[in-house]
Amino acid sequence: MSIEPGHRLVRLPWAATIAVAVSILAGCAVQTTPVVQKDAPQPIAAQKGAQEAATKLAPATPTLKRKIALGRITNETAYGQSLLRDRHDDPLGKQVTDLLSKALVESGSYVVLERPDISRVQAESQLTGGKLNLVGVDALIVGSLTEFGRKTLGETGFVSSSKRQVAFAKVDLRLVDVTTGHVFFATSGAGEASTEAASTFGFGSRADYDGTLNDNAIRQAVSEAVNRLSSQLSARPWQTSILSTDKGRIFVSGGKSQGLRPGMLLTVQAPGEKVKSPQTGFEITLPGQPVAEIRIDANFGDSEMTEGSVATLVSGSIQGHKIEQLVVLAKGGV
Repeated sequence: MSIEPGHRLVRLPWAATIAVAVSILAGCAVQTTPVVQKDAPQPIAAQKGAQEAATKLAPATPTLKRKIALGRITNETAYGQSLLRDRHDDPLGKQVTDLLSKALVESGSYVVLERPDISRVQAESQLTGGKLNLVGVDALIVGSLTEFGRKTLGETGFVSSSKRQVAFAKVDLRLVDVTTGHVFFATSGAGEASTEAASTFGFGSRADYDGTLNDNAIRQAVSEAVNRLSSQLSARPWQTSILSTDKGRIFVSGGKSQGLRPGMLLTVQAPGEKVKSPQTGFEITLPGQPVAEIRIDANFGDSEMTEGSVATLVSGSIQGHKIEQLVVLAKGGV
């Protein structure tokens, strides 16, 4: 090797040479975004945004609330099971129940009643000398957590590696008619949540065990199932009953929290005849006959359980009918 006059050969130290080579290789390595938590398939924020947008686009007519009870919601997966747990100790089942109750209440479309811990509620009322006054509901929800698990995925290159943790959950729910025990609707909801980390030459973010992924996956599964339940229940006709009459005033069960507003028109219907179907063996109520139309004038009561409304007759008559047999329907079958 020849060196021209006036030039001097510069020898780099061995450590500096290695550092330059590493920096060149690191510049060529491709590193993914570190520690990015993902919600799939639809983030909860997007679901809530869609619900708020739907509410703004909804017609001015109030949505009448349905009375719904939460029944048995259990964990039927192998995760979290132990021989030392009793029938009351089901953490995942209770978590699904609590998330389901929260989602139903926040939707603003239901009067949610407690049923899973009803034996404990009854025991508490007996201790205080009170009487537990249970009321009927339009439907009972039962179901279970049927799929739940985690997995770790990774990719390793020449100088870089990535690690992805994924949690998946699936909830199956059923709507049961409390008068017949008939399951009239079944649905499911699935949710997935993940977190990812990457490193190059051992430098970068770390992906330790993230327990919140389990909660996010279950929450998404419950949210998806509630959306499908709401679509089904909203198609079923809402109805209530007449409490009493006094000097031209008609007192109706249900008030402001159930969507009844002054000026709202309701139809009073006489019940149809009940016959037993030879085909199914179930009792079928034939279509009733509308006998009157009433208008809501005012609401009273201070809670969902004690509210009522005062109405007056607009057309027709309820004379000659037993008020406990009359059915009050939202006009138009809302």
